[in-house]
Amino acid sequence: MIVTRKALSRRAVLRGAGATLALPLLDAMIPAMTAWGATPAVPVRRLGFVYIPMGSNIAQWTPSQVGRITELSPTLKTLTPFIDQLTVISHLENKNAYSPGNHATANSGFLSAAQAKMTEGSDYHLGTTVDQIAAQQLGKDGRLPSLELAMDLLTTVGNCDNGFACVYQNNLSWSSPTTPLPAEAHPRVVFERLFGDGGSNADRVAELKRNASLLDWVSEDIARLQKKLGPGDRSKVSNYLDTVREVERRIQKAEEQTADSALPDLERPSGVPASYGDHARLMFDLQTLALQGDVTRVVTFQLARETSTRTYPEVGVPDPHHPLSHHSNDPAKLEKLAKINAYHVSLFAYFLNKLKSTPDGDGNLLDHSLYLYGSGMGNPDVHDHIDLPILVAGGAAGRMKGARHIRYNEPAPLANVHLTLLERAGVHLDAFADSTGKIADLAEPAAL
Repeated sequence: MIVTRKALSRRAVLRGAGATLALPLLDAMIPAMTAWGATPAVPVRRLGFVYIPMGSNIAQWTPSQVGRITELSPTLKTLTPFIDQLTVISHLENKNAYSPGNHATANSGFLSAAQAKMTEGSDYHLGTTVDQIAAQQLGKDGRLPSLELAMDLLTTVGNCDNGFACVYQNNLSWSSPTTPLPAEAHPRVVFERLFGDGGSNADRVAELKRNASLLDWVSEDIARLQKKLGPGDRSKVSNYLDTVREVERRIQKAEEQTADSALPDLERPSGVPASYGDHARLMFDLQTLALQGDVTRVVTFQLARETSTRTYPEVGVPDPHHPLSHHSNDPAKLEKLAKINAYHVSLFAYFLNKLKSTPDGDGNLLDHSLYLYGSGMGNPDVHDHIDLPILVAGGAAGRMKGARHIRYNEPAPLANVHLTLLERAGVHLDAFADSTGKIADLAEPAAL
């Protein structure tokens, strides 16, 4: 990269042998950004989606207050520090997931609000998902129009759920009704996708295994850049590079632990932390880096897979999740389900704290992002798709209200939320799937 006295491009990157490193938003970029409409007053907007499987214990999830809220429910308690940028939406339904309703349609309908074609073969058909509609506009200038992440490394094929192909459970994102976008669960692969450039994948992996750091590759560019920046920008770049270095260190540590383990583990490739919580936090950290460096502006993350039999002994739940979700209203099982729900929410709270702690323009990443968190299933015991656990977090660059619980008297389409989030992110559509309108209560009055 050649650095001059001209304003830096928001797309400026550091380049080295086999790597590129995007930069965070710097003061030196502001004049250049003004030309294409992104300024501290009109910051970049990001849109993200986090999926949890098998619904929730909705009684423990739902806040007791409606309208303006000052406290959250037991399941959502760890989100309290972010309550001013949080809205819970109750009594939502996804009617197109009933076909019949099951795990496959819960997952596939979450972002599409479309009816999945019942098939066990390759003639699957769904609909373009809301994240991909956003990516067509928000991500058109980015290095990655969107980023698709997951936690489960297995990708099954064939019939997964009562006549529905596994593709419906494996993929949240679809760029067209016939094009699912596979998600990546391996942190090292994600890291290379975000920052690796040049040479074959095998070449980059081999180089990384020789303990060469991404920051070492771009060290000369870093030194040249720092000489041209003001004190504030130098500090921002240094903090960002420290974060990149820390993510690299954690990936390398996970690789070493896996390599030294005497236990056979055929499903976890080298570099994936053994602990679910450590893995999830690392994947959230990678999302933060991707947003901070403006590598992408649209992210989806499947925090766990439908029909997952994962156990959560770290929160006192040794029972497999899926069998436990068929609770038959057993109080003991419902309490364990609520513990799993609360644990997943706590991981999301970790991520929101990361976003809030990351400066971006005249605010932080949470101020300028919008994330939808929830499930395509309501009561997992009966596989229904009503009373979905749904919440929205983030400021959307000043276009979102917070500290609210919106509760509909009659079931409202989940697609209304998608349509509203697109609008808040600056993507204008008249309708999406089976939407009946936008949710005015989600927006600040000035944004209506």
